[in-house]
Amino acid sequence: MPRRALLRRCLAVVAACALAACASVPTTSTAPAARAVVDEFLLVGRLSASDGEQSAAGRLEWRRAAASDRFTLLSPFGQIVARLDAGPDGATLTFANGERLFAEQAADLLPRLFPGVAANALPPERLAAWTQAAPPPEAEVRERDAQGRPQRVIDRGWIVEYLDYRDDSPAAMPRRLDISRGDTRLRLVIDQWTTP
Repeated sequence: MPRRALLRRCLAVVAACALAACASVPTTSTAPAARAVVDEFLLVGRLSASDGEQSAAGRLEWRRAAASDRFTLLSPFGQIVARLDAGPDGATLTFANGERLFAEQAADLLPRLFPGVAANALPPERLAAWTQAAPPPEAEVRERDAQGRPQRVIDRGWIVEYLDYRDDSPAAMPRRLDISRGDTRLRLVIDQWTTP
């Protein structure tokens, strides 16, 4: 066999072996699996909210069921300041003085519960995902920690920063987060997270 033909055949065998070796190497994804959003929970924590001009701080109790939300905002001393109930039939915001406001959806009343969010339309569905470190698929996860959990997320113009998790496990829920857009800033420290 001529030397040139032998060389071509050897190169073909080497190339085939290299392709076979590449094909047999399993591919692994470095991105962790997306965390599933829990639809029913009780979140108890401390909240501070600011729009650059006014600010408020207190305790937040958020009870979420399959078709309803109840946000209860309490003063630092434990007195109820306001309660927002939302479901398929609309939303009602009740203040401590008995004043009531009604709207078709919770998003329309959240600005009255949290100062400074009126212009930015804080989305309750997004808020549920953000507090669980489970950003929606279309959100951009800019940074992850060593366990692969989100550290900085951009979603519909909102910046969500995870400052602390409950423990070092990859499945740990967030403990402290900072949510901002423009001058609007919400800081949440989650003291209790309960699921049914």
